[in-house]
Amino acid sequence: MPFQITTQPFGPLPTGATPLTEYLLEHTETGEFITVIPEFGAVLRRLVLRKGKHVFALIEGPDSPQALMADESYASALLYPFPSRIRHGIYHFEGQDYALKMNDTHRDNAMHGFVHGRVFSVISQEATDTHAQLVLRYDYTGDTFGYPFPFSLTVTYELVQANLLRHGSNPEKDHMCALRISYEAKNTGVTSSPAAFGWHPYFRFSEDIELAKEPIGKMLLTLPSRIPISLDEYMIPNGQLPAEMAGTIELHDQHLDTAFLIEPTSGPTDTESFAETILTSLVTGARLIVGQQTGDGKLNYLVCYTPTRRDRIAIEPLTANVDAFNNGQGLAILKPGEALTGTMWVRLD
Repeated sequence: MPFQITTQPFGPLPTGATPLTEYLLEHTETGEFITVIPEFGAVLRRLVLRKGKHVFALIEGPDSPQALMADESYASALLYPFPSRIRHGIYHFEGQDYALKMNDTHRDNAMHGFVHGRVFSVISQEATDTHAQLVLRYDYTGDTFGYPFPFSLTVTYELVQANLLRHGSNPEKDHMCALRISYEAKNTGVTSSPAAFGWHPYFRFSEDIELAKEPIGKMLLTLPSRIPISLDEYMIPNGQLPAEMAGTIELHDQHLDTAFLIEPTSGPTDTESFAETILTSLVTGARLIVGQQTGDGKLNYLVCYTPTRRDRIAIEPLTANVDAFNNGQGLAILKPGEALTGTMWVRLD
């Protein structure tokens, strides 16, 4: 089979420490692959996809466990039970006040949930003629300060033939691969719980996986129709700006740390809708497409962020707005046994 899954140690670690295991999902004929580290937040560390004869490294995380643990950029992190920020780490839910640990100390906020860095279990793995699939789960008992609501978070990573993606416009050639990520966050407690999910990938282009990253100043960003969210000096929403039609911006003079409410594109049926954000390399002409399922309870928000080094860009699908635990915008209230689900994808065009 062209698709296969193997494992390799991710190290070295200090003497006596248990080594991390990195899972490699690859297409052996095209050279496309992803790597995932279950024991560290089920983080996607590498993503390499092909366009024609060219292979691009699109995501590359820290190259050692020490660097991974020291990384404060949340690169490729799964964000749950809340993405983005909660003002002062304080929220009110069903008659009670809760205070979360503040990890955005510069602005005095809680940020990005707490599953990043937690140990996920491998539930299943499968390699077929059309895909390689890895299913992981984190079971939470409610023991983190400020969030006493048990849940299970199940994430499925797939390296799949790009023409088999359910959403979006698909490439014609079935030998190209794509990344698909699905999630299910289930309330396993006995009371209702507030919930929101996000993913925090940083993207870049490198036509040779050993070469330096292409600066984002040589890229274009095409955004779907959206409503920009106005943020205050603490990066907390304080309103909305006028709606903007889908369009392209040049990144050479743009500094982004911007949240959007997405206007979805209709899918093949009335129950399926989606949005796609496109990053175009002016050097190679390659287009990286980040898709997110939209609709009721799905990924209806987006954050785009350009770090100071300007060697990559974060394109973050989210189910809720910044500070959703307080403003309620996009926030899911899960009853016992209910789940928050959705799908994201990344491909080249």
